[in-house]
Amino acid sequence: MNTVAPPSRSGADRFCVFRNGHRICYRVQGNSENTPLLLIAGLGQQLTSWPIAVVEELVNRGYFVIRFDNRDVGQSSQIPSRPPGRMQQLFRRPPPDAYDLGDMAGDAVALLDHLEIDRAHLVGMSMGGMIAQTIAARYPERTRTLTSIFSTTGHPRVGQPANSTLLRLVRPPAKTRDQAIERHLAMMRHISTKALPLDERRERTYAAEAWERGAGPRAHQGVARQIGAILKSGDRTRELGKVTAPTLVIHGDTDRMVHPSGGKATVAAIPGARHETIVGMGHYLPEAALPRLVDLITGHARASNQ
Repeated sequence: MNTVAPPSRSGADRFCVFRNGHRICYRVQGNSENTPLLLIAGLGQQLTSWPIAVVEELVNRGYFVIRFDNRDVGQSSQIPSRPPGRMQQLFRRPPPDAYDLGDMAGDAVALLDHLEIDRAHLVGMSMGGMIAQTIAARYPERTRTLTSIFSTTGHPRVGQPANSTLLRLVRPPAKTRDQAIERHLAMMRHISTKALPLDERRERTYAAEAWERGAGPRAHQGVARQIGAILKSGDRTRELGKVTAPTLVIHGDTDRMVHPSGGKATVAAIPGARHETIVGMGHYLPEAALPRLVDLITGHARASNQ
């Protein structure tokens, strides 16, 4: 793997580049001598999807925070393979050449290699939780702790989206920046809750920046390939039994994107895992829940003595 820029403490975009030209975009914040904590974003979400208040508070509490764009999103490489069509997605049939969550976990581990980090606390939300789980199962020596937020095991009977959410997921893709912003806001309104409401200004800003940082009208192709990775990975319950890192599973009780049964199944699959429910939270990190979320993440990391 070749590198094109040294790590930065400023939060600016940096890149690690593989010999095949595949690249991963990342940002780091905090003192690089502090304990590393890797944030892994969800399906179609860029590194900027993590609320900056969470990033800054983790830095304030003494962590070296790393965020990155998964492959096929943001400033990371778009993979030159055919994305699964809508019918393939609905019938859970990924293309034969689809990559899987193991490949995406390998990207994250390669990023840690690039940063010369031996072990990190792993925190992933949604698909990012699946990637973090896979790292913990396959690379235990690289994992200090695992925190899985509103994620699931891949078992087809748990963690499935509500039918109303599925209908929104299969809509034709946005063709313009304004349309992408409105589509994003509509989905976030749907998967957030009245109890812990959406920060529309934050999400509008995120969606506008994501259009500029990402593939614009082709972004849906990368999202489809990421869905293909989830489908190709299938049921990971047995593999999760290999996780030895201290594990915290966080889920809202009103999640329409990943049903709370996915969180419960994750806890049941990972030996010694602990479950925390945030009452009133959907599939969104609302402003009102951020202090508790940070407390849970850092308390889990500290308690592990890793």
